[in-house]
Amino acid sequence: MKQVILQWFIQLFALARMFPTNLTPPERLRGLIHQLHPLAPPVPFIRLGPPGDGGYLVPDDLAGIVACFSPGVGPVSEFERACAERGMQVFMADASVDGPATQHPAFHFRKLFVGAYSDGRFITLADWVTQSLAGDETSDLLLQMDIEGAEYEVLLATPVALLNRFRIIVLELHHLDQLWNKWFFHTASRALEKVLQTHACVHIHPNNRRAVRRIGDIVIPQTMEFTFLRRDRVTDTVYRRDFPHPLDSDNTTRNALPLPTCWYRGGA
Repeated sequence: MKQVILQWFIQLFALARMFPTNLTPPERLRGLIHQLHPLAPPVPFIRLGPPGDGGYLVPDDLAGIVACFSPGVGPVSEFERACAERGMQVFMADASVDGPATQHPAFHFRKLFVGAYSDGRFITLADWVTQSLAGDETSDLLLQMDIEGAEYEVLLATPVALLNRFRIIVLELHHLDQLWNKWFFHTASRALEKVLQTHACVHIHPNNRRAVRRIGDIVIPQTMEFTFLRRDRVTDTVYRRDFPHPLDSDNTTRNALPLPTCWYRGGA
């Protein structure tokens, strides 16, 4: 026991050297993680997109969703194609590329980054949705966002009423190891707690291309994929224990990375 406690303080001291005077108290970090423990949705999961990168688990609750908004366009567009094949219009935005990896009649692309305010290079999520769905202010939507760390500013800048239109939200969250830095923690936790006002986390999948930071019993993969379901679609408060899910797929064939047990209620 003494050896475990000693190791804990050694690790905390190493972090304190990285973030002098700015270390997040462990109890606050544990509190955020507990808020994100996945609940069981009332319907099964399906996988949209391919195995590996570009595929995500979502509840099979897509009927009636009219559009998918997908900021961040990578080398694979199979998630977006799967949404289009289910009858959604698919809106994509990314200023770093000239278009999606594949084409589909339901695809609509804008060469812009999504950010906290609109200018000639950036557009807010609210402006993008308004311009894309002129005259439609009520239909359910789906959001899939992988924008390399800009997701926190986008979430903070998005009105809660608009977030509530997204029945399903899929977020690739980056730099999570920096949650030990209390300044980053403040921004990231506010963004995530904002989402949790309207949505429940139902799935987490760690990206095994990235590193892991382990401090005592808190294990944080640097990048993870989160699926949120709007709370009016969640019927019971039952926490999931089935990690990894049978439909989960590693992002790369190297370095298998199961979801650390501190991230789900069945393991903590």
